[in-house]
Amino acid sequence: MATEQKVVIITGASQGIGAGLVRAYRDRNYRVVATSRSIRPSADPDIHTVAGDISQPETAERIVREALERYGRIDTLVNNAGVFLAKPFVEMSEEDYEHNLGVNVGGFFHITRRAAAEMLKQGSGHIVSITTSLVDQPMVGIPSALASLTKGGLNAVTRSLAMEFSKSGVRVNAVSPGIIKTPMHAPETHSALAGLHPVGRMGDIRDIVDAVLYLESAGFVTGEILHVDGGQSAGRW
Repeated sequence: MATEQKVVIITGASQGIGAGLVRAYRDRNYRVVATSRSIRPSADPDIHTVAGDISQPETAERIVREALERYGRIDTLVNNAGVFLAKPFVEMSEEDYEHNLGVNVGGFFHITRRAAAEMLKQGSGHIVSITTSLVDQPMVGIPSALASLTKGGLNAVTRSLAMEFSKSGVRVNAVSPGIIKTPMHAPETHSALAGLHPVGRMGDIRDIVDAVLYLESAGFVTGEILHVDGGQSAGRW
């Protein structure tokens, strides 16, 4: 089995930021294992797709197993899959809580634990998670308690794992976006959403992709929460 090419696992890979990351890593000659609930097979032999619910441990087990069976190694994991619910805290249901916790935290835990074990064996690797700047800069009018509870946990575990793995050759980082133009946001909302950033515009998918690729190549950077948010986290405005 040929193992000269590096291999990246990307969750939430069927659209938006995830799909942009798949293209970007292929442009860098990575083999890609792309996963989401609804992802379709790829005609590219260097893109292997795995459909499944990332909140379930059996999905994570299958993704890592198939990555190793097909490509023989795992060099990078991008935890991009996530959900966001803008809903008043007291109106949230148990189902809202379980769903957000399952995808944002459970999804991170199940696959990161398995992928990190393989990286530690080989003595190298990189784990990147996509969080949100609302963790650091909550806004009046955007109820984001579950995002803070779950994505804030990812920021904390990023720093913790960076220290735990610091001597192992495995780096752990996160990208903390503002509001990005993806299929999640209807075009008629873009003008209002642009105003939620000091620079006066929404972010583009490429902004987040570029941040992940920077971290990929930045061998002296670990434990970093890289804000790509048009100035949201810098202060009040």
